[in-house]
This record gives sequence, C-alpha cells and structure tokens, in this order.
Amino acid sequence: MLKVLTWSLVAALATVTVVAAAGPEPTTEEQKVLYALGIAVSQSLTTFNLSETELEMVKVGISDGVLHKTPKADLQVYGPQLQELQRTRMAAVAAEEKKAGQAFLAKAAAEQGATKTASGLIIKTLTPGKGASPKATDKVKVHYQGSLTDGTVFDSSIQRGEPVTFPLNGVIKCWTEGVQMMKVGEKSRLVCPAELAYGERGAPPRIKPGATLVFDIELLAIEQ
Repeated sequence: MLKVLTWSLVAALATVTVVAAAGPEPTTEEQKVLYALGIAVSQSLTTFNLSETELEMVKVGISDGVLHKTPKADLQVYGPQLQELQRTRMAAVAAEEKKAGQAFLAKAAAEQGATKTASGLIIKTLTPGKGASPKATDKVKVHYQGSLTDGTVFDSSIQRGEPVTFPLNGVIKCWTEGVQMMKVGEKSRLVCPAELAYGERGAPPRIKPGATLVFDIELLAIEQ
C-alpha cells in the first residue's frame, strides 16, 4: 500500500497553491475541492514524518514552483535524494513504533484467556463460536474493526454496516493465521505485531511503519 514519492508526485506538488497554516476557511465548492487537493498531497507526504519547520520549507518549494520562481535548489540534483530521505524517516518511525508495540504486545499476552502463538500473534476469544474452523484456502465472511494501539479505529466493517468476504490466504498473515483458529460464530481479538501486519512499510497515512495492530473479528460464515 506504500506509494513511493515519484517524479509524478513532485509534479503534483508543484501545482498546489499554498496557504498559511491559519489560512482562510474554504467556503465555496471550488475552494473545498482545492482544499481536498491539499489534503491528498499531505497524505503522500506522511511517510516523511515532517516537522513543522520542515513543512514550511516544503511550502516554499511548492510556492516557488507554482509561481514559476527561480528554484532555490536544483531538482535534478536533490530530487533523487527524496527516496533515501523517505526510507530513512520510515525506518526511524518503524523503530519507534516497534519499541512501543513490544510493551503493548507483552501486556496483551498477559491478559487472562489470551494465547500467544509461535509467530507472535496474540489471540483472545471474546465470544465462543460453535461452528467449523476455516482453512487457509477457504473464503470467509466476517465483521471486523481494526484499531491502533492507542484505540484509534482505522477501518471497520461494523461502522459501515456491511460484512466483508475474502479468501483467507489473501490477507495479512495475522488474519490468515488467527481466523483459522476461530469457529463460525466466534468473536475474537487479534493483536498483530508489525511483521504479521504491514511491516516496515505500514499503510500510510493511517498505519505507521512498524505499527502493532488490534483487530476485533466476528467469523460469520465459511463461504462455499
């Protein structure tokens, strides 16, 4: 899910009009569309983990590009360094997330009724089921909610009011392993270390590199 910053994105950045942090509120429909464009660009920058000061320098570059001013740095020289900067920043974020995740995983594993598997997955049954257990090659129907370790929900079929169906061997490792341990009708909580979820890349902008994730899953059916 990671989208590496490419020359096409650099070109997109050069077309965005920059306003100050405390800029005007968008009121017209066109202004809201332009504001949405800015939000879309900001999501592409998430993996750089920019500070406020660094963001100001990015804004200068965008402004100079939009207004066709003489560049203050040669894009041909410094543009190729963008991917290395991105890689370094992502690695730093991943290390921090993994460190925090280790404490969260240890606490989850110590909960009554929790089981830690050889892979590092932690599973806890919330409501027992009485049906069959799926195989990795099965297609399953589930309701789920995915959260960060701070409780922030990043995805939820429950909130959408519509369960999802997918092949169990076509999702993250945590789900492939964990859902096989469940029975139809069961509700369980899976706590997934980064290596069983989205790893060092994460799934920007919501899931940081190295993030530990929590999924509450209800196995509704094994599809034929």
